[in-house]
Amino acid sequence: MANVVTPISRLLVSNRGEIARRIFRTAHDMGISTVAIYADGDADAPFVKEADTAIALKGRTTAETYLNVDKVMDACRRSGADAVHPGYGFLSENSAFAQTVLDTGIKWIGPSPEVIGLMGDKLSAKRLMREAGVPTLPAIEIVDGINIRQAATDIGYPVLVKASAGGGGRGMRVVEDAAKLLDAVDSAKREAGSSFGDDTVFLEKWLDSSRHIEIQILGDNLGNLMHCFERECSIQRRHQKVIEEAPSPALGEDMRLSMGEAAITVARRLGYSSAGTVEFLLSGDEFWFLEVNARLQVEHPVTEEIIGKDLVREQIRVAEGEALSFCQDDIVINGHAIEARLYAEDPDKDFLPSPGPVLMWEPSVASAARFDSGVETGSTISVDFDPLIAKVIVHAPTRREAVSRLARVLETTCIHGLTTNRDFLVATLRTPEFLSGDITTDFIDRVNPPRTRLPQRSECIEAAIAAVIEGQALRRARAKVLSTLPSGWRNSTMPPERIDFKIGNEELHVEYRRQSDNKFRIFTDNDELFVSVHLCGYGRVDIDIDGRRMDFSVNQHGMIWLVHTNLGDMELVEQPRYPVWGLEALGGGLVAPMPGTVLATSVMPGDTVSKGELLLLLEAMKMEHRITALRDGEVSDVHVAVGDQVENGQLLVTMIEEKEEA
Repeated sequence: MANVVTPISRLLVSNRGEIARRIFRTAHDMGISTVAIYADGDADAPFVKEADTAIALKGRTTAETYLNVDKVMDACRRSGADAVHPGYGFLSENSAFAQTVLDTGIKWIGPSPEVIGLMGDKLSAKRLMREAGVPTLPAIEIVDGINIRQAATDIGYPVLVKASAGGGGRGMRVVEDAAKLLDAVDSAKREAGSSFGDDTVFLEKWLDSSRHIEIQILGDNLGNLMHCFERECSIQRRHQKVIEEAPSPALGEDMRLSMGEAAITVARRLGYSSAGTVEFLLSGDEFWFLEVNARLQVEHPVTEEIIGKDLVREQIRVAEGEALSFCQDDIVINGHAIEARLYAEDPDKDFLPSPGPVLMWEPSVASAARFDSGVETGSTISVDFDPLIAKVIVHAPTRREAVSRLARVLETTCIHGLTTNRDFLVATLRTPEFLSGDITTDFIDRVNPPRTRLPQRSECIEAAIAAVIEGQALRRARAKVLSTLPSGWRNSTMPPERIDFKIGNEELHVEYRRQSDNKFRIFTDNDELFVSVHLCGYGRVDIDIDGRRMDFSVNQHGMIWLVHTNLGDMELVEQPRYPVWGLEALGGGLVAPMPGTVLATSVMPGDTVSKGELLLLLEAMKMEHRITALRDGEVSDVHVAVGDQVENGQLLVTMIEEKEEA
C-alpha cells in the first residue's frame, strides 16, 4: 500500500521560550503557520510575538498553563492547529496528552503514546532494556510498604533518588548514607510531583565519577531507523547539563559503534519513530543504559551542527508521513560542536536561580555562533519557569577551536540585569582539564572552576571612565538651560567634577575636567589620565585612554551603570553625593534567596537550632530549596507561613545568636 503523506499547515507548539522559537523557525522555513500558547507572565515574550497566532492560557503557574491539558487542547481547537509539537519538558513525555491530541484528529510530532508511556516510566524502560540485553544499573521503585532503607542497602551507597517521570535534574537527589535517605525521598517526590504531575521515584546505583553519553536516534513510520552519533553531556550541576558537545572526546570508533548499535537495539525494540535520545553512563570500557528521552533534547543543536541536518524538520516530515530524508550512510561527523546553557542563576550560591529583568541582551558578534534564546532586551526571567536564558552553540573544525570560540563568544555577549552563570561557563571552558577532555559528571566538584570573574582594578577604572563620559554626554543632552554653551565651559577656575562608584565590594573615586571638545583629564587612584572621546551618548562609548582606544557598551538604569567590556559585564553603582539617611538593616535575619513559595516550616519561635539545621523549605522556579541555619542560635520569630509568596530578600526567620557562657 502506498504511503500516505498529509502536509501540516498549522503547528501549535505546546511550550515556551527558546524551544518554541527554535521550532517556529523551522516551521516557518517549511511554509507552516505557527501557534503559540502562553501564560500571563509570557504575554510579551519573544516567542509569543514570533508566532503567527498566540492563545492566552489565562494562568500564571506551570500547573495552570503549560501542564493543563484541557487548556492546551482548547487552544488547539480555537486556533485550528492540525499538529502539535511539545518541545521538551512540560507535556512532552506525557503519553495521555499525546493520545488526546491524536484522538482529536491532530498530528502529534513525536514518538507514539505507547513508546512515550514505556519510556516515560524509567523503571519500565529499564526492565525492557534488560530483556533486550542492554546493560542497566541496579534500581528499585519506591512503593507503599517498601523498606526504603533496606532497598538502598541492597543497591549499595551512594544511591540516586530519581523521578520516574520527566528529567532536567528535577526530582533527583544523591544520598551518601542512610541518615539523609528518607528526607531525600520526600523532597524528590514533592519536586517531581510539582514539575511533572507524577511523584513516582526510585532508587538507582550512583556512580561518583563517570561520563554521561547520549546517542541521538531518528526513526520514521516506515521502519527506517538510524542514530546520529553521540553527545558528551558530563558537565552538570544539580544533575542538569550545562555544557554539551559532539562528538565526545572520550569515544574511539569501536566504542562509538558499540554505543550506536545499543541505541538502535533500544529503538528497534520500541518501534521508535521521530527524534529521541538514548542515554548511557560510561566508565572506562563499560557503559550502562540510563533512560530514553522520547522527545527532542535541549542539546539537539550540537548534533545538527556536526551532521548538517535539521532534526525538527525531520520530526515534522515524519509526522506528515514522509520517510526520513537521509539514512545512516549519508551522515558523517563534520568537525566539532559545543553548546553552553546560559542561565539566570548565581554560581556563588550553589547555582540558585536568579530571576529578574533582562536590562540588556546583545549576542556577541565576535565570532560565528548560533544563539537559541528565549529573551530580548526588556524580557523577564520569571520565578515560575526554568531560568534558561539562551543556548550558545559554536561549530569549528576541531574541538580546541570550538571550545576557544565558545568561551570568547560568551565573554563578549552583553547580558545585564541578571546574575548569570556566564563567567563560570567561560572559566570551565578554559580549565586545563576541560581542554584536555578530562570530563566526568563530578567535574564541577572535582575541578572547581572559578564561579565568578573578579575584574582587575584597571578594568574597573576603564569601565568607570566610560560611565563618566557617557553620563556627562547624557546630562549635556538633557540640559534645559545654557544648552548652546560647550559642555564643561566655565567662566572661572573650578575644582574637577567628582563621581564615586561602588563595584562589588570595591570603591572607586573618579574626578574629571573637560579640557576642550572631546578631551578630558581624569584623576583616579592618584593617577592622571588623558581621554579623547570618539563617540558617546548613544549607549556606546568609543574612547582613547592614554593612547589605548577602547569600545564599551554603557547603559544607565537609575544609579546603576551597566558597562560591557571586551572581557565581560560590569555593574557600577553610582554613589549619592550626599548621605542618605534610613533605617539600619535588621540583624540576625535569614532572607529569601529568590522569589518563591513557602512549602514547609520546620521551626517555631523559641526553638534552639544548630548550624545547618533545616528552618523551612522554599519552592522556586520548579525546584525545592532548603533554608538552613547559618549558625547555632535561638529562633526569635518566623515571619512566614506555609503557602506564603515571598520576594527576593524578604525576611523569613530571625535568630538570636547563642552566647557562650562566661
